[in-house]
Amino acid sequence: MLISGIEVEVQRKKIKNMHLTVRPPDGSVRISAPLHTKDETIRDFAVNKSAWIQRHVDRIRSRPSPVKPQYVSGEIFSVWGRLCILEIQCGRVNRVEIDGDRLIMMVREGSTSEQRQRIMTEWYRRQLKAALPELIQKWENIVGVEAGSVRVKNMRTRWGTCNTKEKRIWIGLRLAQKHPECLEYVLVHELVHLREKGHNAVFYGYMDQYLPDWRSIRHELNHPVNRAAPGIKNGEVNDI
Repeated sequence: MLISGIEVEVQRKKIKNMHLTVRPPDGSVRISAPLHTKDETIRDFAVNKSAWIQRHVDRIRSRPSPVKPQYVSGEIFSVWGRLCILEIQCGRVNRVEIDGDRLIMMVREGSTSEQRQRIMTEWYRRQLKAALPELIQKWENIVGVEAGSVRVKNMRTRWGTCNTKEKRIWIGLRLAQKHPECLEYVLVHELVHLREKGHNAVFYGYMDQYLPDWRSIRHELNHPVNRAAPGIKNGEVNDI
């Protein structure tokens, strides 16, 4: 569907109301609509929102493109919300460890940036997997639900997702870069969906009950202020 020169993707789902999203990094536009919504109704909805769509598409597309990490010494990476300086060392075994403000990556000599990226990705994954069991046990007891499984997945546009029918929760890999309270918030959010599927007053009532400061945590998740480690001045990190 083309609205004011902008391509709008339409998805029909088992939902009650229409939802409009403009997604980074390219400003793609999607309307989610109830299954039997007429095309004319969807088009009228999009036309009425055309100024809003254009404004947000322009804002996202005007953002500078993130610099792709090369995984070389001196680059800055975020670990649990703290900025660390990458230090590449050569060795026989691939591994990553933190030493103060240094993020030390041990790699084989001649390794490529793609290989180093995979090593870092798996290290982030292990960080999350180590942190999750205690949080899952804590919050399942508080919320009064039991997840069928909680797994880690590299998701570009979501922090977490939940299949309520299968009780399967996916946690976004990028949360290993955020402050630990952000991981806790996302886990609670998805567990609450096992009690209430929709984002409605009942859902938000549960969130207020179980995690009263969830709004401020959500704000930090989406507008991060990284906590610089000692020795890092004016550090910047790409928030993917």
